Amino acid sequence: MNERNAVISILRGTVASVGLDHIDIVVGGIGFRVHVTPAFAQGASRDQEMTVFTSMIVREDSMTLYGFESADERDVFTKLLSVSGIGPKIALAALAVLRPDDLRRAVRDQDLTALQRIPGVGKKSAQRMALEIGDKLGSPAALPGVEPTAPPAPSQDAVAAEVSAALVGLGWSEAQAAKAIEKLAGSGLGASDMLRAALVSLGGGRG
Repeated sequence: MNERNAVISILRGTVASVGLDHIDIVVGGIGFRVHVTPAFAQGASRDQEMTVFTSMIVREDSMTLYGFESADERDVFTKLLSVSGIGPKIALAALAVLRPDDLRRAVRDQDLTALQRIPGVGKKSAQRMALEIGDKLGSPAALPGVEPTAPPAPSQDAVAAEVSAALVGLGWSEAQAAKAIEKLAGSGLGASDMLRAALVSLGGGRG
């Protein structure tokens, strides 16, 4: 199915609601659902004024907005889409597992193990990624960003339900999601960190 990037590149408005993997933002009285990484969603709050750098993917039957904290993240997402076999969900999942500079290092060093942490990326996909985007991502900064700290989750059952829904939304089956979450039972992780850990656990399972 054909897909292409449309020209909505920035949204600035008020956050109406926040999910584990998306935010709803109101701009000029119009609500937009924007799919984001768990870390981005974690940092958003209802009624917050927010600027989101966006990429809209237009297909024959849908238009989907993907949102990012910075233009750099959006540019990395766009470049990932140029890799054979890498679609928007995998590109967004890559930024959920690896920060832009971590991804740059992995591609530069051809660190296939790191790239295979991305859900949906097996050895062949990791090799294609290293070869096809190579120098396109640029050089990593000298100092990587500081990992945000996840707030405590209200309950492990609620966290597990949110993480399961997010994993299914990223293309995993309910059975795969349940198995990954079961491995993390009792970990005390919040939703964002549990999803990140589950993505890492599932990442090497696909080619």
